[in-house]
Amino acid sequence: MKRQFVTPAMKELCDQQVRYAPRAKRLEQIDRAERLLQEIEPDRTYPYEYICYRLTTFRPTSHVDVLLSGADAVHDLHLFVEDLSASVNLQADAVGEKVLTMEELSKEFNVSLKTIARWRQQGLVSRRFVFDGRQRVGFLQSSVDRFVHANEDRVRRGSSFRQLDDVEREQIIQRSRRLANVGGTPSDVIRRVAKHMGRSPETVRYTIKAFEQAHPDLAIFADRSAPLSEEAKQRIFDKLEEGVSVAMLARRHGRTRSSIYRVAREVRAKKIAELPLDYMANEEFTEPDAEQRILADPPMESKASRKSRAAPGLPPYLASLYELPLLTREQEAHLFRKYNYLKFKASQLRERLDLENPVTDLMDEIEEFHRQSLTVKNEIIRSNLRLVVSIAKRHVGSNANFFELVSDGNVSLMRAVEKFDYSRGNKFSTYATWAIVKNFARTIPGEHRQRERFRTSQGEVFDNYEEYRTNQRALENEQSRRERQISRILEHLNEREQQIIVNRFGLSGHEEPRTLKQVGEILGVTKERVRQIEARAMNKLRLAAAQEKIDAPADE
Repeated sequence: MKRQFVTPAMKELCDQQVRYAPRAKRLEQIDRAERLLQEIEPDRTYPYEYICYRLTTFRPTSHVDVLLSGADAVHDLHLFVEDLSASVNLQADAVGEKVLTMEELSKEFNVSLKTIARWRQQGLVSRRFVFDGRQRVGFLQSSVDRFVHANEDRVRRGSSFRQLDDVEREQIIQRSRRLANVGGTPSDVIRRVAKHMGRSPETVRYTIKAFEQAHPDLAIFADRSAPLSEEAKQRIFDKLEEGVSVAMLARRHGRTRSSIYRVAREVRAKKIAELPLDYMANEEFTEPDAEQRILADPPMESKASRKSRAAPGLPPYLASLYELPLLTREQEAHLFRKYNYLKFKASQLRERLDLENPVTDLMDEIEEFHRQSLTVKNEIIRSNLRLVVSIAKRHVGSNANFFELVSDGNVSLMRAVEKFDYSRGNKFSTYATWAIVKNFARTIPGEHRQRERFRTSQGEVFDNYEEYRTNQRALENEQSRRERQISRILEHLNEREQQIIVNRFGLSGHEEPRTLKQVGEILGVTKERVRQIEARAMNKLRLAAAQEKIDAPADE
């Protein structure tokens, strides 16, 4: 049964009762819902007003025009019973009648747990009770009796299904062990044994599991049932990201496909939990129409935001900054509002993320909001890079490296985007200028002191005269040695990682280094994906260099 209400009005009603109805009232409503379930006919249509009155004895003032099909009404009433019973924390031994767990009901009717789950979908009403301090699904004896009375043929067919005898059980165990010993994975073994024995894979899986629990020292998949380490989980996730199939990873690690998917979800959830989602809060984020209004198209470009003409003779990096138009005050406010709202939405969704049982759809939403926020952040940064250059020009000195100042200023600009509160009405350029200048004031004197401390009387002489004694042949030999070392450690990377490293650093010998965006266009992926693969590849290269004992060249 899907754990979501089909009808929003029923979900709203359930939430209201869980939050505001007294405990005694909720218990009454659970009984009313179960009685109503016995009367619902799947081929009829029911007004929400009627269902609400039967559950609460009052007429609703909203959703009066909503109609529910019989099937939807049955589905939502089942969830209504489970959610309300979960909210009252009712002890199983305090009900006043016998309460059966899933396992007890399975033994009583001689059916599998899967059959019980199927009966729940077909009308068997379940509630949530507290058994030994833990909340679990349970069934009132009266609910079971009503279901059996209404579904005698279905129950009889389930109970009369042929159970495994000891001989068949032993055959399953022996055949499974033989296949596992020759390298069969759990999923392959279960499938082949089920086909040979004429049984369902679920029956074979349950039989093996029960045997291993009873005889842990004789386990069939002992070496493959141990928990995966965090490093192994990360490797599985990385391989999936690289495009390795789930089936191949399942065979390689001796796991089922479902366990591989589960590992991927777990690692992905941990990565999402570590995402930087701090935002500048604003009351307008919680307004009803916030998403539609804030995520709308930006204000139209005005004359003030036209591109500026670059001065002739500028380096390519500086000239490219003038290709982007400056932002107007309205565009700037729109982008900062959108940037913080996207992180707000991602943060709100992340609070609902269960790291033990993460939901894929929820993680997709969080990552999409985070991806959009990074896109907006990059747009803000690109539109303000000229500001960094203009400030760096004013602070560059005779001993300072201009491009080092620009690099430091870019880092300060990125931090300023994170901390800027657009709601105060200030221009971002004012705030960013203060942050960049403050950083320059802190770092530049320290760099000057470092240079002055290690200055020698011969330093200026060495700066002004070229060294003519360089041994060109020695340099060529050193270069050849380095190229061989690079080729050797590049072999530790896969083809995709090698292509990214070669393009990023211009290692092919006849091409200039490329940007993340340019490499992404070559490979057909985003520049963020290129950055992730590059970071992983660099870690591999560091380890490979350490193994090969490759160090920096010694001074001649």
